[in-house]
Amino acid sequence: MAACSSSETEEEVTPTPNIPTTPSASGSYLALGDSYTIGQGVAATERWPVYLANSLSGEGVKVGEPRIIAQTGWTTADLLQRVKTEKFDGGYGLVSLMIGVNNQYQGRSLEEFRTQFRELLTLSTALALKDPKNVLVLTIPDWGATPFGSSRDRASTSAQIKRFNEVIKAEATTAGITVIDVYDISLLVRETPAYLAPDGLHYSGLMHQRWAQMALPEAKKKLLE
Repeated sequence: MAACSSSETEEEVTPTPNIPTTPSASGSYLALGDSYTIGQGVAATERWPVYLANSLSGEGVKVGEPRIIAQTGWTTADLLQRVKTEKFDGGYGLVSLMIGVNNQYQGRSLEEFRTQFRELLTLSTALALKDPKNVLVLTIPDWGATPFGSSRDRASTSAQIKRFNEVIKAEATTAGITVIDVYDISLLVRETPAYLAPDGLHYSGLMHQRWAQMALPEAKKKLLE
């Protein structure tokens, strides 16, 4: 599964990045994630963070080009490691986080995911000028509904993703962070193939656009507060 490549082992990560305390000079929006954030299978202009930034600009909220730290196949541990070593020139008025599908696909435990996701929320908040109100979390879409998912136990895949999403929602709520739930809309691929990327697994620019539309009201509110 291209979206969910695995490594043999994942060491526990203790992130100690250089956390900025002043606004970034390079833009106001940082997007963290995996294949869904980097836009596997779509053009760079069709990634949902890019759609979101453009939509914000269209409504008079200038955020500049989003800085995207994401890669196909990344788990929470992979993203933690990257953020830990990344250099930041300042904080961001908006940070989005969309991660977890590869933890689920690789059969990694919910306990490990909860711990690492909680760390990512802490880091995201620190990078969002230390304000959890400046962070947006997106849930995991159901890849079991895609043509690729038909080769597996769809009911089991959906149940697992729902359990991971329960952790995402619970941890984000505890941290005071807004959640945008894209699970239900991801099921539209069953009836609308236009929402699928050519690989039959990832999502098309049209679906990315829908995610951005869902995130827009909260993102705008956060940036204007």
